[in-house]
Amino acid sequence: MVEWITSPGLTGYEAALAFMEARVGAIAAREAPECIWLLEHPPLYTAGTSAKAADLIAPARFPVHQARRGGQYTYHGPGQRVVYVMLDLNRRGRDVRGFVAALESWVVAALAEFNVTGHIRAGRVGVWVERPDRAPHANGQPAEDKIAAIGIRLRRWISFHGIAINVEPDLEHFSGIVPCGISDHGVTSLVDLGLPVTMTDLDLALKRSFERVFPG
Repeated sequence: MVEWITSPGLTGYEAALAFMEARVGAIAAREAPECIWLLEHPPLYTAGTSAKAADLIAPARFPVHQARRGGQYTYHGPGQRVVYVMLDLNRRGRDVRGFVAALESWVVAALAEFNVTGHIRAGRVGVWVERPDRAPHANGQPAEDKIAAIGIRLRRWISFHGIAINVEPDLEHFSGIVPCGISDHGVTSLVDLGLPVTMTDLDLALKRSFERVFPG
């Protein structure tokens, strides 16, 4: 059984890290079940292990946390569903790339419930949506915005950190960083796409699609 936890209000980042550290240890010791934790953070930036100093454009704007997960700079804040994923890859397959691909597929499946087509792009971790309402790039490729970021860490083949899906965050807050180190694409949200999706709506879609992507 996977335990699902949904936290109301805003959860501090350090408290979230402490919870994940403890839960990963308990899962490894077979003292607790796997866990999916749904929450929102107050406005903050996190730096992954590949973060570049130049990508932090406004260092004094919000607190900056060293996340120790993969990836670069990411914004978290109200209106964004953070999905912390504490799963045991010892029994789900010790395949890091396959696991990240499964997380991306999970987001794509959840977005499809709202008739949003999510795309996975080679060399760009996360989930993207095409924007036909905007001019294409000079190379003819369609304009795209990122709707979900993914960054994980493994300890003893137990995952933590996870996914951030934009439901209705303040998109201007992303301007203080180069999100995930990618400057030639934008950031969007479900509400920005014109969809009146609530956090509860997304949570239900995530729960429905989880077992299809992560059976047993």
